[in-house]
Amino acid sequence: MCVKFTKVAPYLQSVLRMAAAFLFFSHGTQKLFAYPGGSRAAIVSMFGVAGVVETVGGALMFAGLFARPTAFVLAAEMAYAYFTAHFPHGRWPILNGGELAVLYCFLWLFFSTAGPGPISVDRARGRA
Repeated sequence: MCVKFTKVAPYLQSVLRMAAAFLFFSHGTQKLFAYPGGSRAAIVSMFGVAGVVETVGGALMFAGLFARPTAFVLAAEMAYAYFTAHFPHGRWPILNGGELAVLYCFLWLFFSTAGPGPISVDRARGRA
């Protein structure tokens, strides 16, 4: 029997959020704890602040807790990262190394408007 994709789409939205959040969380832990790999950033540096935002924001997004405002903050962080770290090296994201920042920016912007999906703490609390 054929499954209607419209019925599973919200659940895939939750899975997409969790997968992106896990990877984003990993970027934060890489900056803060040099895990997995990388080097630690000074917590008072811009890189250190980004690590805190990515670690805390990634954990919140993974759980789907305060997902809409968190996603908006993460989208803003990625827009800032793109325009300060990548754009000065060229206009095109594929050439200046900023494609991941652009992708995360629009992904978090999507979740800030669409919400976390049905598998989330926000939904369990009746706030999604």
